[in-house]
Amino acid sequence: MAVCIFVFPSSMVFKPIGAAGTVPMILAVIVCGLWVCSGIFGLHNPLEARHPGRLAVGILFLATSASYVALYAGITGGSTEIARASGDRWMILLLASSGIIIALGEVVRTLDDAMVLVRALLAGASFCCLVAVVQFFFRINPMEWFQVAMPGFDYNGGDTPFQSRGALLRVAGSTFHSIELAVVSAMLLPLSIWRVIYDRRGSILLRLLSPSLLVFAIASTVSRSGILGLLTGLVIFIPLLPRTPRLWALMAAPLALAALFLGVPGLVSTLTGTVASSDSDPSITTRTNNFPRVEAMVSDRPWLGLGPGNYIADSAIHILDNQYLNAAVTQGLVGLAAIMVYLILPGVSTLTAAHATRDPQLRSLAGAIGAGAMVAGVCSLTFDSMSFPVFALTYPVFVGLGGAVWLMIRNGMDASQKHAKFLSKPGPRLGAGRPPEGGGPWTR
Repeated sequence: MAVCIFVFPSSMVFKPIGAAGTVPMILAVIVCGLWVCSGIFGLHNPLEARHPGRLAVGILFLATSASYVALYAGITGGSTEIARASGDRWMILLLASSGIIIALGEVVRTLDDAMVLVRALLAGASFCCLVAVVQFFFRINPMEWFQVAMPGFDYNGGDTPFQSRGALLRVAGSTFHSIELAVVSAMLLPLSIWRVIYDRRGSILLRLLSPSLLVFAIASTVSRSGILGLLTGLVIFIPLLPRTPRLWALMAAPLALAALFLGVPGLVSTLTGTVASSDSDPSITTRTNNFPRVEAMVSDRPWLGLGPGNYIADSAIHILDNQYLNAAVTQGLVGLAAIMVYLILPGVSTLTAAHATRDPQLRSLAGAIGAGAMVAGVCSLTFDSMSFPVFALTYPVFVGLGGAVWLMIRNGMDASQKHAKFLSKPGPRLGAGRPPEGGGPWTR
């Protein structure tokens, strides 16, 4: 599922399901179904692995469900067939996100488990960045070839692989939009650095390929959101690295950026003009001009909004490039509070856990996950993040993985432990030659 988030185009959907019928969404819903069934048949206790990520997605689920019920009941005043279909898509997304978050919190119990997941996630992201490289230099979109090779799926539109900005052509890789590619790449960069330091599989040059591609992807989008995410992630993550890797990161960062700027003609001038642009920039003015409209819509339906996913811009200048404003309009003040918890609490709790452990590998992993989650929360101020399918499924992976690391730190795990402890009972260390009295659970 983690690989498929980036490999299969989100514009290709299974028609009987509709817009929510993408390959990664279907797989994520299956993960949720497997978790529910395993709990029903007594294969695990679903209440054992409690962590802040579960609380955050639970609050969002309750708030969204209230707005969803109000939509179907006609309380919001816009219960049309299209509006109900949008609400259905949001509920499917929440089911998929909940399945990812809850399942990862239970199955990732050791640092080895976390490394397996990080490898898969970064493999998919590297594929996405390689697509961006082809798009940037050759002006062709390889994702069109995937559309032909997916029988049974229909093209649903919505993707924007190319956009002009200044002297450069912005690209989107396998994501929907260049801003989405920039933000997701910034989220994943700390994890890729963590993998370079601690993964012993493959050569160092091969491991360095992933962060290099992510940095290139951020630059190729020519996005202010990407720059904001890059700075946010590195400022949070680098202080949580061990001393030697921290020094290497501080020395390598300017060299990598210099090589990138020299290797891509026109990048410096375009980025400089983008970052230094004034309020005359249309991408800025359209955001600020929407504030009075949002205030009026929220005043009209303050508590539960229009219904989940039910803001449809009638023109490009009315697009709400801010997830928090979007939540206030579609789910009211209740939904706004819930989305703030969902996008902020997991990152804060994971970073808090990072400061509570002395194990350098576990501490830097928690720092990488927390930094990526905080990038998501900060950059949601600059685009309506949950409307983009790759971001919407990548972020739950961070929340679930952060919950797993939070549990490891809470249970006193360190890098020398190759077997997971039972989540709710400390018990003796595993690997003593026989199971504990009464037949305790074994994970290997």
